[in-house]
Amino acid sequence: MSGEDGELARNLGFTEAMTMGGGTMIGAGIFILPGIAAEGAGPASSLSFAIAGIVALLAAISLSELATGMPIAGGSYHYVNRALGSFFGSIVGWGMWTGLMFASAFYMIGFGQYLVEPVPFLDGRGFVVLLGLLGLAFLVGVNYYGTEESSAFQNIMIGSETAVILVFLAIGIFYVDTTNLEPFAPTGPSGIIATTGLVFVTFLGFEIIATVAEEVKNPGRNIPLTMILSVVSVTLLYVVVMIVSTGVVPYADLGDSLVPVSDVAVVTMGTAGVVAIVAAAVIAAISSSNSSILAAARVVFAMGRDNLMNDWLNATHSRFRTPHRAVMATGAITAMLIAAGLQVEEIIALLAEVASFSFLISYALVHVSIVVIRRANPDAYEPDFEIPSLLYPWVPIAGVILSLGIITQMDPVVIAIGCGVVALGVAWYIGYVRHRDVDESLMGEAIVGEPASTGEPSEGYTVVVPVANPETQRDLLRLAAVNAHTHAGEAEPEIVAINVIQVPSQTSLEQNVQFEEERIEAQRQLLENAREAAVDLNVNLRTRAIVGRDIGRTILSVVEEEAADHVLLGWRGKRRKRDFVFGSTIDPVLKRAPCEVSIVDLEKDLIGSSVALAGPGPHAPFAARRAAEFAKLSDSKPTLLNAQQPSDDPDIDPAELGEQMIDDVAAEAGLEAGSYESEVIVVDEVQSAIVDHVETYDTVCAGVSEKSDFSKILYGSIAENVQQQAGGNVVMVRGPYKTNRSVREALVERLAD
Repeated sequence: MSGEDGELARNLGFTEAMTMGGGTMIGAGIFILPGIAAEGAGPASSLSFAIAGIVALLAAISLSELATGMPIAGGSYHYVNRALGSFFGSIVGWGMWTGLMFASAFYMIGFGQYLVEPVPFLDGRGFVVLLGLLGLAFLVGVNYYGTEESSAFQNIMIGSETAVILVFLAIGIFYVDTTNLEPFAPTGPSGIIATTGLVFVTFLGFEIIATVAEEVKNPGRNIPLTMILSVVSVTLLYVVVMIVSTGVVPYADLGDSLVPVSDVAVVTMGTAGVVAIVAAAVIAAISSSNSSILAAARVVFAMGRDNLMNDWLNATHSRFRTPHRAVMATGAITAMLIAAGLQVEEIIALLAEVASFSFLISYALVHVSIVVIRRANPDAYEPDFEIPSLLYPWVPIAGVILSLGIITQMDPVVIAIGCGVVALGVAWYIGYVRHRDVDESLMGEAIVGEPASTGEPSEGYTVVVPVANPETQRDLLRLAAVNAHTHAGEAEPEIVAINVIQVPSQTSLEQNVQFEEERIEAQRQLLENAREAAVDLNVNLRTRAIVGRDIGRTILSVVEEEAADHVLLGWRGKRRKRDFVFGSTIDPVLKRAPCEVSIVDLEKDLIGSSVALAGPGPHAPFAARRAAEFAKLSDSKPTLLNAQQPSDDPDIDPAELGEQMIDDVAAEAGLEAGSYESEVIVVDEVQSAIVDHVETYDTVCAGVSEKSDFSKILYGSIAENVQQQAGGNVVMVRGPYKTNRSVREALVERLAD
């Protein structure tokens, strides 16, 4: 997606990215691979995992720079295609797609093995394959129809299986018999390296972080931190798992087992432990396979975006807005790989190794790509994270050497199949891609070494204005403009108009852009109208078109990215759901935005005369300031209104008390004497009197109430009655403050992603 088309919302924080990367790697492989690895290298299989982790770490370091410098959906495929051209892009694209399908088949056969093995009346490869196919059918259905709860369910599954694994290790370490660890490396160095190629399939999860790089908050910090931390932590976890497994059960026995971790649990945790391990293994297989199917669909989409894939396969479902054809194609081929398990005795190891082969080739080309991109130094490449100078170019060089070195030690059958996948990519390029209009590579620029240009962000007063309704956007921009002009200083103030298109969580954000052509065009027109209005208003305006999964949180992320001083939102004055005060879009902004927030309900065509409620609340001065700004539109003075009840004490003059409160509010708002009108009303029924009195004004500004329960922020307050009963424009205002999430809010927010 080009910069003109829009951008993706940065809604994924550290926890979400870490779950995607590390959580996916702590998947089915940890339950299936120990037996195969022990057979290949004995107790030294722990070193195989360590070496695989080092290779993955090198790839993660290179990908971290590329992902922060070119945050586009597609991950490794995109970087290779951009740097080395569509020939290598075709190879990596097909390699990643097929690799993910092989990995998914590997996970689902493991799923069948862990279900069949503990049940006496289920036996034989046929049952394993059948269960694997049923599990795959379920996942294909989930990805075809799409579910809003899928990401939350994924997080719960990952958390559950991780907890079981940690308990397994905490108990198992006390059952390790060091005599079982001898001989440590029965197959020698060649066996260790060959096993490394087999187990590398489990380190594919960190690639997902690069794939969703454009959706990660604070990418310069969170992308490299989560990618590197996830690889390191998972590597250590797998090393300990292998030491415990081969220390408890002799490696020869472990190698003969289809459910190795379950066999270890029999010794260390008894029947209850076996049940927990089986449940965790089933969950892990579903979680890992689901992640692979999701990632595969994104690879297909990225290839379609670059004209390397036919639009038929890249289409999105008209109702569910999911990449249904890519999902079905991925599911069909994966099903054939699972069904092959009926004929091929060593199918599970073969699937794992072919998947590893594909990604080792991809990562070797990624390392080459970072060298090319650094040499070319394109204008758009400004990574927030760079490989430290002491490690460059040694990281990409070591990554290429180790990746290719591991491939050379793989089984000849695996190498043959892997080369067949590469040949498929080459054939696809020759037969389809080279006749298409595709982007050129950066190879030429890398040879020449073009310099990059940089730009400096504005440091002036910034107002963020979300626009969605063509009928009210001009008035909102007028209000923002007068607010911005009030704060004109050395740096020119700026308005940032944004529009957010909401998409389902199941669908890739960028993929939805292609599907929502009508909404995208409406978004373009809306923002173009905003730019035209800005010319008439004599204000510096910048527009941002964003695609996000949650409109409120997306607006909040923009406010934080822009370091906004004020966010001004339009409001229809109605609540759709009982759980919201202003609505699901505005509530998160009101609760979390660190800057001033104004919520505007426009009922009249003009702002006209303005009045502010100058009460005792902490946000009253901000309401007074807003009323003064808006009054400039009609070249008038704002009125600061205060209501007092009569007093039985003859020494207290309610009118004088009200005047003093108005003066205090005005002083705190920065309003000079004479720049506003004061009005105090003394009545028994304060709320009803205020509501009746503000009817004589076109626009009323009020500070939001300060109550501990946000869901009751308006209820029972004067502001609520004004908003509900006043016939004119109503502006609810709050000042800047720092907020902290409660534990409950944080849990709800995490599970909602």
